[in-house]
Amino acid sequence: MIENMPETPETPIEEGDELEEQILNEISELSKRGYQLLKENLVKEAEVEFEKILEFDPFNNYALVGLGDAARKHGQHRRAIGYYQTCLEHHSGNNYALFGLADCYKALKQFNQAIRIWEQYLHHDDQNVTVLTRVADAYRKVRDFKRSKEIYLRVLEMESDNAYALIGLGHLHYDFREYEGALKYWERMLEIHGENVDIRVLTSLGNCHRKMKTFEQGIRYFDMALNMEPRNFYALFGMADCYRGLNHPEKSLQYWNQILDKDPNNKVILTRAGDAYRGMEDFNNAVEYYHKALNIEFDVYAVLGLALINKERGNYRDAIESLKGLIKNDEKNHRLYMEIAECHVALREKSQAIETLSQFQRLGIRNVHVSEYIDKLRRG
Repeated sequence: MIENMPETPETPIEEGDELEEQILNEISELSKRGYQLLKENLVKEAEVEFEKILEFDPFNNYALVGLGDAARKHGQHRRAIGYYQTCLEHHSGNNYALFGLADCYKALKQFNQAIRIWEQYLHHDDQNVTVLTRVADAYRKVRDFKRSKEIYLRVLEMESDNAYALIGLGHLHYDFREYEGALKYWERMLEIHGENVDIRVLTSLGNCHRKMKTFEQGIRYFDMALNMEPRNFYALFGMADCYRGLNHPEKSLQYWNQILDKDPNNKVILTRAGDAYRGMEDFNNAVEYYHKALNIEFDVYAVLGLALINKERGNYRDAIESLKGLIKNDEKNHRLYMEIAECHVALREKSQAIETLSQFQRLGIRNVHVSEYIDKLRRG
């Protein structure tokens, strides 16, 4: 009977190898399923697959990165950081963990941390355009103009019309008030994409002209944006503000009111609309809009607008009282002192007007308008 018994393996190693291979195959399948589920945005289901991998291999790099990516998709960046860091402790230099970790720090606005991680990534892969633009973005956020520009330009050397680099360079110059430089990069985006350009490029171009006070050119870009998206807040705001800059309150009002149709409790826009009515000398409507703004929350410009209407109507005492109240919160605003002084002059109180302007000068701030007005009063 002995000769009919099944053979015993010579060593147990082959059995172990077979078991190990089965486990590796199972891990591979779980990993594939997990990442496919992530692609399909079935995040919870993906997490289940990755957790199964950790039962076989507690420090598996695919599972840890997968769980980090899943947490990141949930917006749970601190939890994701834990997975990525665990992965890097056992698989130093894992590019996917570095990338995810840096993106988490960026999302948490910890830009210096993000830069440190991305720079580590670039030691392994210094030609990755996606990472380079992210690093440049992060340097822009920490206001390192030189380093940010250097990396964006490096991207453009690799891909001459890379959209992220062009847009980033536009924002970089805009953030540092170099508006002509910003225009160059955003105009290039418009040249490349034409009528298919992202609407944000058009509003950014318009905003550059708004800042440069070349309002008519700004109107052109905001108009293009409104043709693409007639209710776009930034385009409506930009258009209104350009007409305001051109001293066309009736035209600016059209756009302020379009914003208010959609957002009737926008305090800033209510005040701007009040300013437009005041510019048109429609004081009753202006007062109504300023009061609407103040019913939402205190607003300096609404109070100033009401004070200026009182001044226009000859209610100088009321105007002075309101303006003095504003000085308590904004004592370095020369315009408030000028308006009060003009009210005192209208009341034939020249000495009080001079004292008001002197009060401003005693703050140690030099202002040519205040100096000229006080000299004029003293000579008169």
